Amino acid sequence: MAFFSNIKRFHRNNVATIRSSPLAEVSGALGDLGTLLPLMITLAVNGSISLSTTLVLSGFFNVVTGVVVWDPFTCAAHEGILRHPIIYCATRRAVAIAAAAIASHTSQRETMAAGSVTAGLVLLLSITGLIRLVTRVIPIPVIKGIQFGAGLSLVISAGSSLLQKLNPVWQQPLDNHVWALAAFLFLILTQRRTRFPFALIMFVIGLAIALVRVAVSREMNMPRVHIWNPYFILPNWSSDAIGMGIAQLPLTTLNSVIAVSALASDLLPNLPSPSVTAVGISVAAMNLSGCWFGAMPVCHGSGGLAAQYRFGARSGASVILLGAFKVVLGVVFGESLLDLLQTFPRSLLGIMVLASGLELARVGQSLNHGASDLWEASLEEDGSGRVGKRHRTVSDEERARRWNVMLITTAGILAFKNDAVGFIAGTLCHYAYQFTDWAEAKLHAHRYGSSERTPLLQP
Repeated sequence: MAFFSNIKRFHRNNVATIRSSPLAEVSGALGDLGTLLPLMITLAVNGSISLSTTLVLSGFFNVVTGVVVWDPFTCAAHEGILRHPIIYCATRRAVAIAAAAIASHTSQRETMAAGSVTAGLVLLLSITGLIRLVTRVIPIPVIKGIQFGAGLSLVISAGSSLLQKLNPVWQQPLDNHVWALAAFLFLILTQRRTRFPFALIMFVIGLAIALVRVAVSREMNMPRVHIWNPYFILPNWSSDAIGMGIAQLPLTTLNSVIAVSALASDLLPNLPSPSVTAVGISVAAMNLSGCWFGAMPVCHGSGGLAAQYRFGARSGASVILLGAFKVVLGVVFGESLLDLLQTFPRSLLGIMVLASGLELARVGQSLNHGASDLWEASLEEDGSGRVGKRHRTVSDEERARRWNVMLITTAGILAFKNDAVGFIAGTLCHYAYQFTDWAEAKLHAHRYGSSERTPLLQP
């Protein structure tokens, strides 16, 4: 009964939020389009996924996420989780599979197999509790470094993949650097109004431009009624597909499960955040069901969450709206949307990706003040005996160490374009500091009979 009462409470919160700030919720729902559209369009053009099935199934899971997210290991819904607009989407979170599929024009069967391999491994980690163990072992500065690196990666992607490749004004008057500059200035002017519907305005303008470009083109067709025709596809578990799935595992585990749970806590610290187990199982469920029908491999992503929050989303209503919109588009128009989506201005998409990356990178500023590992239990000063929390004092030396660990993690991600490399580098740095402290304490105890830590070079 508690489960259903929580659903009612979430529903009331969603309704109240959408009534008070409808434009902000709609804008937040569209916040992640900048990273979703380029990958989805390219994979659909190559025949590696079904566009209509991807829209319908990912939209369905958006709606489910907006209604309730349930942790089967605690048998209770996470109170307040739906105020964290977690989105099921395939943006940077499936980049390893997407990059390989795009580079080699992988067939649908192999792409589906790669997604199912990753999902199966994530499910195994989740149901065995290993993912919770991994989360406890990973230092907070490393998690912050993963988030910071993911944010900067989005910024770099916006510049190199979208904005740098724009055509001159005289070649493409509706999609060029002038449009990008105008969108960027608009973003700067509205940045202090965190719930201003920037993404919604960019989407409407971009859609209008795309419609004009398709209308004047002789080689493209306008969207038309093309009812979704679902079909069954048997994945091809070839060695290449298995390799793609394994390569995606570090990204999914670190950025789409662990970092998402931590980011939800950072963005809305006064609300309970989803457990890594719940996030991991939801990622596995989405892909293990969609891989039989040609849907794009998808997962949660800290970039998508940051983007939706940045553009105004504050409740599950945002992803419900997004999911319903995607389901309608997929069912009614399906593959006929491809020409229209291909002509959506990259100048506007690039600025949206840039804003999303900056929002995600901002979580690094709480590294030394407000991070979850800096709070400790304490009795309230009023003598009531109730246990509360207080922020512990962080020395300058510890601040420098935490900052170095985060930067090394970020540097590994950016230098090698691989979250696993950054994770390993940052973790080694963290435990190297721990080993140094242990060695200093042992040396001091041996010399002076005390375990109090002193520098190694002390005479």
